[in-house]
Amino acid sequence: MDKQKLNKEVLDILEKHKVGTLATVVDNKPLSRYMTFFNDELMLYTPTNKNTHKAKEIDENPNVHILLGYEGEGYGDSYIEFEGKASISEDQELKDKIWNDHMKNWFDGPNDPNYIVLAIKPNKIRLMNSEHESPQTLEV
Repeated sequence: MDKQKLNKEVLDILEKHKVGTLATVVDNKPLSRYMTFFNDELMLYTPTNKNTHKAKEIDENPNVHILLGYEGEGYGDSYIEFEGKASISEDQELKDKIWNDHMKNWFDGPNDPNYIVLAIKPNKIRLMNSEHESPQTLEV
């Protein structure tokens, strides 16, 4: 599959699927949890509280792994394996951009001082279980 078509399929999954797993590294072992993701092209963003374990884990080791797209319908569901480096952002413009009312359960609003965004830049994205030869790797 050519890179342009692969990029489009990956972006389609990122647009359709907002909940996935985020794995960080703790004591040299992976630790996964479900998160909500927002994308801007191939960059991923997820809101969190600056006092969470994951914020500390990313400070200590920014390498993360994300799974997005599996619908549980069967063995043929397409999904992506997203490998990247995370950083912590307190940029107000970014926080405003991804803010939605669902976050009111955890934050007082987009100006809450505990509200931060994990910005995840991809190193490699693998498209799994697509209609094409699988896996397909998008090196970024």
